[in-house]
Amino acid sequence: MAQSYEEMDAIAMLKADHRKVEELFEKFENTNGKATKQKLAEEICLELKVHTAIEEEIFYPACRGKIEDELVDEAYVEHDSAKLLINEIEAGGPDEAFYDAKVKVLSEMIEHHVEEEEKRVEGMFSQARAAGLDMDQLADDMRARKRTAMEEFQAGKPAETRTLEGDDVASAQTDQPLGEGLQTR
Repeated sequence: MAQSYEEMDAIAMLKADHRKVEELFEKFENTNGKATKQKLAEEICLELKVHTAIEEEIFYPACRGKIEDELVDEAYVEHDSAKLLINEIEAGGPDEAFYDAKVKVLSEMIEHHVEEEEKRVEGMFSQARAAGLDMDQLADDMRARKRTAMEEFQAGKPAETRTLEGDDVASAQTDQPLGEGLQTR
């Protein structure tokens, strides 16, 4: 019997989020209606913003120093690249040039990112599990943050980058949540 989201450990939760977004991207690709496309794109963007928040604020900081730092650094940069497209998609609509292309490229970026995290041996999730991180405590923290992040992003908060020129990259290097006074895009 499948576990409920409330019963999952941190990695199972993140993988469940990955599967959900993959399904949404597939639905987007298989529909032609503009209103449906926009609704799906908005749902994809919301899910991804919430997911990046829980990874960047809880999971990645727990991994820092316990797995390959390069994997954590790359994950932040991949998130920021996706966030730029997310903000573009949210600001646009299905009647605009490149709308479908932006969603397609976002899908491809996320597919690559998920592959990096879920690789069997050298992936982030495998390394985190092997490092002995407390996946149940992380899951509890992530569930709590997911609820508040969902509220923030449903209220219209844009995705904020952390590693691009002009950002306060120290927040990503030290794995601190973005807070007041930090520069964001």
